[in-house]
Amino acid sequence: MSYFSVDIEADGPAPGLYSMVSFGAVVVEAGLNRTFYAELKPISDRWIPESLAVSGFTREQMIRFEDPIPVMTRFEEWINANSKGRPIFIADNPGFDFAFINYYFHAFLGRNPFGFSSRRIGDLYCGAKLDTFAKWKHLRETNHSHNALDDAKGNAEAILKMQDMGLKIRLD
Repeated sequence: MSYFSVDIEADGPAPGLYSMVSFGAVVVEAGLNRTFYAELKPISDRWIPESLAVSGFTREQMIRFEDPIPVMTRFEEWINANSKGRPIFIADNPGFDFAFINYYFHAFLGRNPFGFSSRRIGDLYCGAKLDTFAKWKHLRETNHSHNALDDAKGNAEAILKMQDMGLKIRLD
């Protein structure tokens, strides 16, 4: 199994109705050197200016981004090339991040290499601390900037620190 820390930025709250602006992924391992980043052209005419603003991009910039099919194809190839066994999607908020990635994989490729499930970093930390209110975001080293790759790296750093703290997580 290989864990992939993934973060996305979007121009609205729901995949299909709104578009994924960008996403970043990193293999969770020492060094965090294996990464993927992409920016995507809108798939919907709907967008919320405040949501898009979080990403730091304008709608005019986004329109010039790459079509989703080649992006998702390259992402799937990268996942397969960088995974030992089943790839596992892990994120700060998989209810949001996984929803968009899953939608895009199925809408544009008809499949998702991550399957149908994901893991939430906060739940791992709460379980390790035996405290459902435990806060974990202080474990990030990389600033949470809403650059999807930076945010994926920061989340991966937190997972590695949890492993150093004794969390039994197999990172191949």
